[in-house]
Amino acid sequence: MAANVHKRKLSPREQRAARIRKKLSGTTERPRLTVFKSNKHIYAQIIDDTKGATLAFASTQSKELKDQVNEADKSGAAKLVGKLVAEKAKAANVNQVVFDRNGFPYHGRIAAVADAAREAGLEF
Repeated sequence: MAANVHKRKLSPREQRAARIRKKLSGTTERPRLTVFKSNKHIYAQIIDDTKGATLAFASTQSKELKDQVNEADKSGAAKLVGKLVAEKAKAANVNQVVFDRNGFPYHGRIAAVADAAREAGLEF
């Protein structure tokens, strides 16, 4: 008797993210900068997929940004996250990254994170 296993249906964003991830992978030389946003918060991680390790991360919930995020709007908070993740990447000797928008449109807060990371010195 076959097991009655149901797979969860992926949302359109999750389908886009999977399609992007098939083509994109972070290496030791160029790790992957991935961004996730919820309605309230935004998260950014720099991941080395060969080791399966997170090299740097930042979010609107990071201790370093807690006070500044409360005063900023969502796009302003996204810029702060992009700047912080770039600074942490520099500290981890990462200068070049591959940008993974995680199925989100490259617009608004996602673009703000990318632009702020570029301004802080990361190369895409």
